[in-house]
Order: sequence, then structure tokens, then C-alpha cells
Amino acid sequence: MWPTGAGTRPPCPRESALRRAAISGNVQALPPNHVPTGRSVRVFICANPDETEAERNALKEHVYPKLRDFCRENYGIEFQVVDLYWGVDPEEWDNPDLQRLRMKLLEECLKTSAGPCFVALVGEKYGSLRVPGEVDAAEFEMILDAAVEVGLETQLLEEWYCRDENSVPPAYYLKPKVQVLKNYQNSMESNTAAKAKNDKAWRKVSDEIKALFRTAVLHLQEKGSMKPVDAKKFLCSALEDELDFALGKQTPAFLRKCVCYIRKIAAFERFAKLPEMARYMDTVPGPERVMRNQEAHERLLKVRDEFIPTVVAASKLRVYSSVTHCDMKLGYSQEVESHYVEGLCKQFYEDMVDIIQATVQQNLDAETEPLYDELLQHTSLCQTHAALYQHRSEPLDGVLDYLLPAQGGRMSPLVVHGGPCTGKTLLLAEVARQAYSWLQTEMGPETDPVVIVRFIGSTQVSMDLRTLLQSICEQIAINYRCLIHFLPTKIQEMRELLVNLLAEASFHRPLVIILDALEQLSDADEARKLWWFPAHLPRTVRVVVSTLPNKHGILQKLRHLIHDEGRYVELIQRDRKVCSQTLKQQLLRVRRKVTSGQQIYVNEALAKCTLPMFVNLIYREVVHWRSHKDVDDRSLCSTVHESIEKLFYSVENKLGQRFVFRALGYITMAKAGLTELELEDILSLDNIVLGDVIVASYLKNPLRISYDLIARIREELEGYLVERQVRNVTLMVWANRHLHLIAQKLYLSNEEDVHQMHSLLAEYFLGAWSGGRKKIFTYDNNHFTSLNISHHKNPHQQPSHEKTSSDKYSYDRQTPEQPWVFQCNLLEPDIFFVNHRKMTELVYHLSRSGRTDDLMFGVIMNFSWLYTMIKIGQFEKALTDIDLAYSYSQEKELKFLATTLRSVKLKVMKSPASLSAELQQRLLPVVTSLPKLRHLLLECDKDGPKYCSIVPLHSSMDVTYSPERLPLCSSYMQIVEILPTLAPNIVLVALEDGSISTWDVESRQLLRQIDTARSVVLGIRLTTDEKYLVVATTKNTLLIYDNHKSCLLSEVEIKGSKHGGVAGDVAFINGFTLSSHHALAWLEASKEVNVIDLLYGWPLYQFHCWYEVTCVQCSPDGMYAFCGQYLNSATIFHLGNGDKLATVTSEFSGGFVKSILVLDTINQMVMVDNEGSLSVWNTKDINNPRLMEDYDCRGDESEVVSIELSEDQRSILICKSMSIEVLDTKLWKMVEKFKAKRTELFVAAVLSKNGQSIVASMENTSSIFVWRRDSGQCMASLIEISGAIVKLIKSTHHNLLLSVASSGVLSVWDIDIITAMSNIDKTGKKIQTLQLSGREDYVFTMDGSEAIHKWNFNTGFIETIFKHEGIVENCVLTSSGDLMVTSDDKCCQYIWQTGTGENIFRINGQRISQLLITHNDQFVVSLCEQNASRVWRLATGHKVCNILVTLQNALITTANTFLVGTTKNKLLAVSLWSGSVSKKFVCDDGITIINFKLIPDCPDCVVFITSTETVFIWSVADESVCRRVQLPTNFLKNLEDFQISPNGKLGIVSKGDENINVLDLHSGKLRLVHAAGMIWRQKLSRDGRYLVYICFHNSDEDDEAGVVSNLIVMRLADGKSIGTCSLYKTPTYLCLSQRALNIIIGFEDGSIGTYTVVDRVDAALKIKIATSNSRQIVNNASQKVRPKCGNHSFKTIADCIWRESTEIFSRDSPINVSDSGEAETIAPSKKSELLQ
Repeated sequence: MWPTGAGTRPPCPRESALRRAAISGNVQALPPNHVPTGRSVRVFICANPDETEAERNALKEHVYPKLRDFCRENYGIEFQVVDLYWGVDPEEWDNPDLQRLRMKLLEECLKTSAGPCFVALVGEKYGSLRVPGEVDAAEFEMILDAAVEVGLETQLLEEWYCRDENSVPPAYYLKPKVQVLKNYQNSMESNTAAKAKNDKAWRKVSDEIKALFRTAVLHLQEKGSMKPVDAKKFLCSALEDELDFALGKQTPAFLRKCVCYIRKIAAFERFAKLPEMARYMDTVPGPERVMRNQEAHERLLKVRDEFIPTVVAASKLRVYSSVTHCDMKLGYSQEVESHYVEGLCKQFYEDMVDIIQATVQQNLDAETEPLYDELLQHTSLCQTHAALYQHRSEPLDGVLDYLLPAQGGRMSPLVVHGGPCTGKTLLLAEVARQAYSWLQTEMGPETDPVVIVRFIGSTQVSMDLRTLLQSICEQIAINYRCLIHFLPTKIQEMRELLVNLLAEASFHRPLVIILDALEQLSDADEARKLWWFPAHLPRTVRVVVSTLPNKHGILQKLRHLIHDEGRYVELIQRDRKVCSQTLKQQLLRVRRKVTSGQQIYVNEALAKCTLPMFVNLIYREVVHWRSHKDVDDRSLCSTVHESIEKLFYSVENKLGQRFVFRALGYITMAKAGLTELELEDILSLDNIVLGDVIVASYLKNPLRISYDLIARIREELEGYLVERQVRNVTLMVWANRHLHLIAQKLYLSNEEDVHQMHSLLAEYFLGAWSGGRKKIFTYDNNHFTSLNISHHKNPHQQPSHEKTSSDKYSYDRQTPEQPWVFQCNLLEPDIFFVNHRKMTELVYHLSRSGRTDDLMFGVIMNFSWLYTMIKIGQFEKALTDIDLAYSYSQEKELKFLATTLRSVKLKVMKSPASLSAELQQRLLPVVTSLPKLRHLLLECDKDGPKYCSIVPLHSSMDVTYSPERLPLCSSYMQIVEILPTLAPNIVLVALEDGSISTWDVESRQLLRQIDTARSVVLGIRLTTDEKYLVVATTKNTLLIYDNHKSCLLSEVEIKGSKHGGVAGDVAFINGFTLSSHHALAWLEASKEVNVIDLLYGWPLYQFHCWYEVTCVQCSPDGMYAFCGQYLNSATIFHLGNGDKLATVTSEFSGGFVKSILVLDTINQMVMVDNEGSLSVWNTKDINNPRLMEDYDCRGDESEVVSIELSEDQRSILICKSMSIEVLDTKLWKMVEKFKAKRTELFVAAVLSKNGQSIVASMENTSSIFVWRRDSGQCMASLIEISGAIVKLIKSTHHNLLLSVASSGVLSVWDIDIITAMSNIDKTGKKIQTLQLSGREDYVFTMDGSEAIHKWNFNTGFIETIFKHEGIVENCVLTSSGDLMVTSDDKCCQYIWQTGTGENIFRINGQRISQLLITHNDQFVVSLCEQNASRVWRLATGHKVCNILVTLQNALITTANTFLVGTTKNKLLAVSLWSGSVSKKFVCDDGITIINFKLIPDCPDCVVFITSTETVFIWSVADESVCRRVQLPTNFLKNLEDFQISPNGKLGIVSKGDENINVLDLHSGKLRLVHAAGMIWRQKLSRDGRYLVYICFHNSDEDDEAGVVSNLIVMRLADGKSIGTCSLYKTPTYLCLSQRALNIIIGFEDGSIGTYTVVDRVDAALKIKIATSNSRQIVNNASQKVRPKCGNHSFKTIADCIWRESTEIFSRDSPINVSDSGEAETIAPSKKSELLQ
């Protein structure tokens, strides 16, 4: 077996050369843009901007988004259109910089696009000539002379063009508008009128400049002084230039990726006089009227009608030419244009799709090859960094020399070290680029080196030592064709594998490993200690590493491993002269230089720093210097840091501060970088950016920034903002960490903005504004201050004086949908492209923006995310993300989900398709207790059937649950008190040694500890806001602590009265309690209660009571204190002033008040005494409480252990040592009582959140028991492995239960999950048979007891129990399910009304072996083995006839004519009217009938199998054999089951083995289909399309996961298993409904599970899932309302007694049978369920 990733298949000669080059590390053999799935589709739009505005807008709004979706869904790549005119100010269309950028991007599109790359929109306009941005000096001066010769004024050219001696050769450049036009800068910032004035001035200037150049150049051309090639750039439009560049001299294969759309307008010249037609044609003012520019028209015809047809003739270039006719009055009107645009959009879409399908390869392998993707990422980075390496140096030569294999012994690695920005990464990238060719050159062309390069920290894989070593081992194994059967799990074994693989290198195939930035390794597995680093290498292996000198001690550890100083290369600052020379060469390569005066300041800067990056930054600065620029010592910075900041400032000045702030901020904060399109999308969602770059007149759909801005920021930061290819996308990232850090400091320093930006990125990757959803555009200039620009040290910052305004509109921002996967084929859901960008970024930004709800429901509770993560092998990453979400939100649903996924890991890793069924089985029992899981359940319903057709509707799976455990001490005796807190995982523990510890139970970390100065602690309390912690000590003091800071605030002594206390002994504090602002404490045998102010820590006053105080309770509002005393008295005090308000005494005055409960919602106080008796007082008038109820509970003489008031204050639980009592506070009556066995005692008991369950523990047991209050049934028993439970504490904040074991271990149980177990109804005995009502809404089960249970199919609850006198043996239902006929072993038959539960008729006298009901529900057949069987009328109970023959396994024909059954070797058909045998089939002697079935579609046909292994089809009516099929010998040796399809064509035979035998009854052919295991039961669907079976596995993995068997659905048409669901209990009965493909399984523990089959071929069936009550969202309720289970008993007196041949009735027939023939048999609907 090959290693995972690229090694899943051995390399072969058919692999592409590019793939082999990437795997072997031959970087120079790879093209610059080699991406695994073919890059992206980038289409350049060539057009005249003004005449094609409508076309380009329509394409932008309607076509480009569709094409983008098409490419993402079908190829997993982006579709990008480069239209630099869109969104740009029309006055900038002829800007020389824009034209230069257009040509640059055109070249990029032609080179890098994976599909179509060029589209031309040609109309009737040639376009204006361009204003030259820069002209060679000699050429410019020649043009000036020519202009003078023809009599033109040249002052304008001399004013606008300036000579630059820094150009090589010298040149004249066009001055910026700001320098020449007066007040241009101010007008840009003031108002529209000033801008319009300047625009008009510039148009006039540009027209004059164009005319001057045109006239002079034409004159020079006529004279022969200028060649046509040189003149062309002055005389042609941008349209012609771009068409010539894109289509001229191209291969036919390339031209297939280009399209031209030509729009001709008939007789257009006649409309030239219309002013609005100037947009669509070139015009010139004539003597009388505006005329068409004939010269421009001729040039257009030359391009459109000569050049393009010539290209078409030589290739297959797509050209579409259309002729449009104008409106007679309006010319080329808007209506005419709209008609053309509509057709263009349709044709454009079709052409793009056609070219994409023909040129782009659908590469799905990249999704399953993580290693190959990893290699391409590092190769891409290598190419990027190597391109920045400027010159050859001694270190490079030294490293290359080291690479040559030596003839001697072992070698040592080479270490390159140096400070930041010394060029380590660039050097190693250049080494990696040259290594392959260098070794081949030095060692001969037959040498085939292997070069492995990793830039540590650049990818997630390279940061972790384990994954880094794994990827290197896999790459070595593939190159050297080593077989790795399995990858080691232990890191030490991985290191050994690496050492063994290094030995595979040879002189023919030397191995080079290059690792950049060792210090970037994470510290996991102690990677930074370098224990794994191979210090001794085979002689044909070379390892080159780089590191910073003072980071994590990496270099120092390397020196301990490698002692040879010759193996260390230090990169230091280079010589100034060398750097100066390098700078000069760089400038000359781009035809630039600096003047001698400027060189002085360059030398001064280089004298301060000569780091490679600093030299590069100086180059980026001086390359733009003009010769006349004034330069001083402040023009250049002295450090790398300052130079980078200055670079960013210059970009801000050119492109706008807000835009650059946000654009670079988004790139910096993205986890892995952003693509161009993503940055454009995100900035288009950012109202702050849009408000800055878009003027009000441009507000229209779609509202987006122009691509021009993205292209310009990339150009400005070229070399610093580099491209990195990850999977199938090209991301923009910073070239090094220094740039990233400075960008972070400048643009991500304001926390509010960072939060907002993370949130916007999260919205983008969530797809919140996709699909045409419009986002409000809000623009407020005051928001400029929120960007924290005031802290930005930009010397060129301009204050904003604009008037504050705020306008709101909604616009479509055209952001794409963000599914987790892009589905290629809806019928093949497992063929998809993963949306890796969403996978990488979404969780990161949601967590950092604090959007926990989106994180929970948009990601973690999303089935598609879970399925995709598992499918692509990222199971552990999914668990990490869930744990991350839990750490942010503390939602217990996430914790349960993580536990659940870990429990099904083996199953879903093996079969990801089963994920939905596995989750649903586990979620359904707990979803009422953990309601937020309902979202994931609905997600499973929606997307799960794509992969698994089995959908659990009701799950009876027992919830496996293990609590969090924390060892506190060696024995529970040392624990004084445990307090839960508002945080679910934090508890406070007081020990007898005086320490009070705050623990995190989940991480088992001690957070903080308080030492009470060795005072023995009596108890601790927390205020409700957890601000104060109060500790009672044996020194009779209360210590008041600041709970959060763990510091002592005050110490207060508790004093008693002079006459109080215990005689002869010191009285300790007997108890204390807290209100919001007070502490109340009392001593033993004391009548006084001390009140202490918590804020100031001093005593306020003492409450004086009549008797000794036993308990104190404060009202929830903190106003009153209720003091319980001996003689069952209580006194009420006012906490604010200390006044005594009232004293009350119960009539049960013998004991003392054990507890006081305050029911504030109904103004009542409850006094509970030590024997459990209650006294209820109305406290509406607090000064005069009124006795409402006295309740005596002194029955069993046991002490009260604990008392609890339910959350809704409707129930009170009193736990005594021998019983548990629950009282209803409305009726003040005991509603439930649970008694312990004689030898058992209760430790404690609590109520569940909804009050429906009781959770309790028993003395000397290590279990927690859950009882159902309504039935008294013990639903669960949870074992505490730490020992016997001695204490239970309930945390009401989070519904948690804290248990303390005798071993001193604290366990934290979730009561919600515990009580979820009681949601599963069980009969207590294994289900033996099962009946489904005709409407399929109720299930009736028999379990070998005296009862039949009626279950609600939708909810899975038992609604009714029908109790019989004896053990129930038979049960049948009418088709409507309204009546049920049963029989028991006491020779009784019963007729029940299933709706009311009434036993309406009883028959005694005979024991029944089988019951049947005719299909019309009119007659019942009672078969007996001993006596005569009977047919009797259900409506009256009267006999129809007797049947004297004994029949087995009888069936009634669909026509209700015959009763068919077997007896020995005969098949008999008995008339239901006479009871006589009407038809029979008799086998030969010695032959028996093994099994028979009726054919539903053929009422008179029976199929049976005989012991001679022959299948007969017998016609009952004709008593003839229709067909006979002989089976193979010994085929029926182990016959288990036999099923027939409705049409009688197929038979399914099960023999209890691992095969399904499909028998064609027409041809006699037997087909064998292999099952997933040993078949236990099988059922054929009524339509014969599906086979449902349960099989047992022998797999150890399944046994470990607790899997008992598997439920599988097979589609018989293709033999494919369309659904698998694990069963975790032993099944005892399988039933398949005949209508809606519902499956019901009975289990050994008396529970049932219901499932439905949703084959995607039958998509309409999906509606069944939504109709299930288990899926209905309960509004504001966390618990499903369980109906009260009805118990109905049998009639004690029989209505009829059967004798041998007669019936004796006690009265007239009481049976009322509805006409079942008219009963509705509809599938359950949501409406009907809601009405129930």
C-alpha cells in the first residue's frame, strides 16, 4: 500500500511531466503558474468604454455571476472578468497609466487563463487616440520640430511634458494633472461643479495634445523620418492596439479561447447629427453640422473588416457579426440597444460555457491528493521567492558546492542563519530552484536528483512536526518507489522511518532536503528541541536548513548537534559598494538610473543598512525618481521598518487612505490570504470603502468597487504582495513575516475595526449577501474617525472638512454563494469540489468576531460541513473546531456533539455516507433536552438522504454518557463543601485543611486557591452575582473574600447572646446564608441571627427570635429574612431596617423547621419540618401571614435528607432516607411517592428541569438512578466508577448534578442528558410481534406479557396499555386500526376500541393459535389446534361457520374468499362461508410444503416451496400449477425466509448466510447478491423495488463501537445498498410498512425504533421526514410534551362463551364497527400532527 496523498498510486510513465517535476523538485521545469486544477478563468474585455457601456453593464449584472457559479460548481475554479473601464471615471479612460495597466493585465490573461481569455466588443466606433504617457527624448524633440514645421504652436506640449534624465535613454513624461491644472486637488475634494470644470479643461487639453501628436507624426511619416511601426503608438486607438496584441501572431489552438462580437449599425452616418450618437461613432464638427470622422471610420474598417476576418481565415476564432437597424427618428435608441444587449448576453454565456467545457479539465484528483497540493504550495512559494533573489553571491555558491555528493563517509547538514531580512528565505528558494539542474550539470545528465523543499510555517502541514515529517517521508517514498504499508502513529517511529528512507538515496538519485525557518515549527512533540533532526547523513543526502539566531534557541541546539563550523553559513550585511552596484544594475534593467546628486543620498542610506530587503526597498523608491526631483537626507529611510511604512504611505496617497487601510487589513487578517476576486467581493461589501471610492451618481446595481483599484494596489506592492497557489486558487499574501507584522501594526491596531472586519469576512464566507440579497449602503463621513487614522503617522494626511451626511439604499453586491462543496452532479452527491476557502477561513473569522451563533449553527451544526470534513479526511480538524466553538460559547450541545462524533469515528471514517443516520440515532433521544441540536437534526434530514436513504424517525438508542471527573482528595471525609458557579465547568471546593480551591473540571486545572490561615472551614457561600465568597470558620468568624481576585476583604466575628449557647462548651457557627447584600449567621443553640453588611464588612444588627434558630432563608429580592426555629416556628424580619414583622407556628409543633421555601411568584412561604410535614402560609400581607395548608407527612418516621422546589415552583420534592415524595403546590397534595427497599436508603434526590423525572442516589451504591414520575419506571442506572456516591449537589444555573464519591472524586453530570434517557419508552420485555395500523400512525406490540402496548409512530411514546387476563398470544387489527382483536393463554379473545382503550367484547372458551381478519374488516378467523376453528362476524360476534381441518400459517386471499394454509403435505383452500375445503394441492408421499406466500397482485395465486427444492405457482381457482421452478440441490438446507414481489415475478430467499438469493420466477434464474453480513431478517417492499434486511457483522471495529447489527436497504434494480444504519441493541422483530416505506424494529429491551426510506430517486417521499413530530420545532420549549399513558384493563365478565359447536351470549352484540372500507389511509401530514 502506498502512502496517503499523492502516493496512493505508484508513479507510472503516463503521469504528466509537470507532475513528475513537482514531485521530484525540478522547480525550473514548472511553469510560473502551475496550479493543480488549471488555475482560474480570466477573461479580458476589449472594447471602447463609451459605446459598449450598456453591454458591459448587462454582462456585469446578469452574466458574469452565472459564469462564476458555473465554473465553481463544475470545475472548482474561479471565473474572473478583467474590465478596467467598468466603475472608472470616464475622464480617466485615456489616462496613460490606465492604458499601460490594461496592456499588462491583457498579457497576464492571455498567459494564465485556464479557459477563455479574450473577448472583444467591436462596434461602430474606432476610439480616440491615446495621450502618450512617456516619449523618448529624441523622438519627442523630433515631433516638436515637425509641429513647428507645419505651423503648430508647441507651447502646450512644452507645458505638459517634462524631460527626465533618469530615463535610459532620456525621455519626456506627461506631468500629473495636479501639477498643471490650477486647484485640481482642491476641486476633487470640494464639489461636483468644480470637478466638472476641471474635467472640461482636461478634455480640451487632451484633445489638443492628441491633435498635435497626430499632425506632427503624420508629417514625419510622410517625410520618411518616422517608421510606421514607431508612428503606430501615436496614431492607433486602444481598441486596435489590444486587438492586435491579443489576436495577432497567435496559434489556432490559442485563438479558440478568444471571441469577438461585432455590432454593425446600418446607415449610421445619417444619425451623426444627433448629439447622443457621439457615444457610438467617431464624430468631427463640420462647417454646418457634426459629421462622422472618416479617418477613424477607415481605421475601424481596416481592423473590423480586414484584420479580424484574416485571423478567422487562418484559425477557428469565434466571431459573431450582427447588423442592427436604427429607429427612424431616434437613431440607435435605448430600445434598439436593449434588444441587442439581450441577445449578446445569451450568446456570451453560451460561448463562455462552450469554451470552458472544451479547454478546462475537470480534475477531481486534487481533492484526494493532499500531498501533491502541499508540494505545489511550496513549489509556488519557491518560484515567488527565487524571483526576488537579485544577484549571485558567495553564500549561494557555497551552498551549491555543498550539494555535490561526496565519495567519503557520512555528512552533516548545512545551517544558514542570520537576522531578520538578511535574505535567508530568498537564498534557500534560489538554492531549491537551481539544485536540480546544478546537480545534473555537475554530475551528468543521467543523474536524476530529488529536491524536497519546505517553507516551514507557510502551510498548516509544515508547522506541525508530525505532519511535516509525514509529508517528507511520503515524497521520498514516491520518488524512490518505497512501499509503506502504513504510516506510523508515534512520532518517534516517524523519525525512524525518515532515517530509513534517507538511506534510499544513491549517486544516481541524490537527495536534497531544504527546510526554511526552523524556528517557525510549533512546539508540539517538543519539535524545537530538535531531537528528530538527522545530524548524520548518508553521503548522497544533503540537508540545508535556515533559522534566526536568537529564536527558541534553535541555533544553539544545532551547534550541539553539528560541531563542524564549516557547516554554518551566516548571512550578514553586505558591502555598501556591492549593494550600490546591485542597485544600479536593477535600475538599468528597467531603463532607469539616478543622477550623481541623488546617488549621494542613496550612498548615505546604504551606509546605514545593506540588508537585501532594504536594498530592494530603496530600489522601489528611487525607480520613480525623476531627474529634477529635489532629494535630501529625508528622502530615504535608514531602516527596513521605516522603509516599509513609507512604502505603505505612498500607496495610501495614490489610491486613497480608507481603501488601502481596509484592503491591506483584510489581506493581513485573512488566515491564508485572499484571492483577487475575494478581495474585490469583500471590499464591495464594505460600506466604508464604497463610500470613499464611489460617487453618488454611480450608485446602481450591482454596487461594487472597480477592478482597477485591485489591479493598482497589486502593481504598487508588486514583489511584496505576492501570489501563493493553494489547491486550485491563487492567493495574495505578504512576501515575508516582516511585511505582515508592519501591516498588522498599521491597519489592524483598532480593536473595533478589527472586530468589524472579521465579522464582514465571516459574512462573506457564510454567503450572507449572495444570491441577489441586497445589502444596505450606509455612508457616513464621520466614520473616517473610527479607522484610527489619527494614530497613523502619515505626514501627508489631509483632514476631512466634508459635511456629515448619511444615506441608506439597498444594493446587490454580487457576492457568490458559499456552499461547503460545489456539486458537479446532483444525482452523484459524492462527486464534488470542496470549497476550501470557506473551510479555511470561516471558523477563523467567526471565532474572532465573536459570532458564536453563526459559528454554532452556520458551521458546527451544519451537516454538509461535518460530512465534507470527514469525506476529505479532516475528522480530527472537525473535532478541533467543535472544541474551539465550545470554548467560545460553552454550549453543552457542542460538548455532546463532540463526544458523539468521537463515539462514531470508526464507523463514519469507514463509511461517511452513514453519518446522518448515526447522528440522528443519537440526537433524537436527547434533542428535547438539548434543543440546539435540533438544527443539526434538521440539517441531517435535508442533506443526509443524498448519501444514506435510511432516516431514523424515532430512536430508542440508549444514550451513552460519561461525566467529567475531578479527583479532589483521597476521601470524601476531607471535603467540607462544594459550590457550583455560573460557569458550568467551574466549581469551588472547601477542604477541611482550610483551603478553598477554584477548579476547572473539564481541564482539571486549579485556577486559584485561598488559604484561610489554617482555620477549619465550616461552610462556604457565594452571592448570586458571585462577587463575594463568604467562609464560616470554627473561630466563629465569617471571612468575606472578593471571589474574582481571591483577596480577603474583611473578617467579622459572630457573637451570641449572653444567655445563649451550649452549656459548658463553646458554641460554633450553626449555619449562615446570604442575600444580595447581607450575610446572616447564627450560633449553635442560639436565638439570635447576626446580620452583616457585605460591602463594608461590619455587623448591622441582631435578629432576636423566640426559640433556637435552625435555618434562615432570604426572599429572592433580598428584602425579608425568614428564620426557622424549634417548635416549628418561623419569624419574619425586614433586612433593610432589622424590624421583626411577624412570627408564625405550625400545628405540628413537636419538631423543628428543617427548611423554608419562598414561593415568590404566588406570595407563599412553606415551612418543612424535620419529619417532612409542611405548613403553607400566604405572605401577601407580610406583617400578617395567613395559614393556608398543613400537610402531614410523618408516615415512615424517617428523617428528611433534602428538599427541592422545582424551577417553575409547581412541585416540591421531599427526599427522606426511606422515601421520595413529590407535592403539587397548586393542590398541596402528594402526587407521587417512591419508597426504597427495606435494606436501602436514599442519599439525595433532585428533579429534572421539566420536573418529569427524578434523579436519585442510594446509600452504599455507586449508581445514579432516573425514575419517570408518571409511570414510576426506572429508566436508567448510571454507574459511577469512582465509588459509592455520598453526596449530590444540584447546580440550577446549568442544570448540572455534582456527585461526590467515597474516594473523594467529584463528577459533574448533565441532568438534561440524564433525563433524556427517560424519554425512551420501553415495555421491559423483548418485542415479539408488532402490528402497524392501516394509517401507519400507531404501532401495537406484544412482548410475551399480559399487555399490548400502543405506540405513537411519530413520537415513539407509549400512549395506551391494553391489559389482559393472561399472556397475550395473538393480535390483529382492522385496516383502519380502530378495532383490535386479541387472544391470550387463558382461552379468551378480546375486542378493543383502540381509540378509547375500551374492551368492548370478550369471548371465553377456546385457546386460539392464530387470528386473522378479512381484508374488508367484516369477519374474524380464529384458528384452534385442539378444537374446531371458527369464522365469526366482527360486527356482532356471531359465528359464520366452523373449520374442522387444522391449518398452519394460514392467510386470507385478497378477495376474502378462501383461507389458505398448510397441513403436513397438503396446501388447502378453505371457504370462508362454509368452512369446507374447496381447493387443495397434495404433494407426493414424503414431500412436505416448507413455506408459501400469496401474490398480492394475483388474488387466486399461491407460491409455495416444497422439500424437493421446487417452487410452485398454483392457481387456487383452477387448482392447477401455473409454473414450476427447480432450485439447486441442498439450496433449502437452512431456509430462513421467503418473500414474493407483488407482481409475482421475483422471489427473495434468505438462508441465514451472507447472501441474498433473488429468484426470477418466470425464467427460473437465480441471482446471488452479497450482503454486508449474516442476514437475520429481510422484508421486501410492497412495490418490489427495495429489500430491507438486518445483518450481523463479525467486524471487531463494530464490536468496539457497540454495534450489534446493521439495518440495510437495497435497491433491487441495481443491487446497490442505498442506506446503512447501525443498530446498537439486539433486534427481535422487523416490520416494513406497506405504504410509505417505513421500517419498525422491535428490540430486546422492549423499545422500538422507527425509520423511513428516502431514496433520492423518489424525492417526493422526503416530505415524510418533515411531518414527523420528532422534527417539529417546539416554540420556546426545550421539552416535548409527553402524553399521559392510559392503562386499560380487560372485561372481567365474558360477553360470549364458546362451546364445542355453539356460542352463549350474555347480551346483544355491543360491538360498534365503523365502516373501515371508507377509512382514510393517508400518509401523516404536518397539519394533521399539529392538530393532534
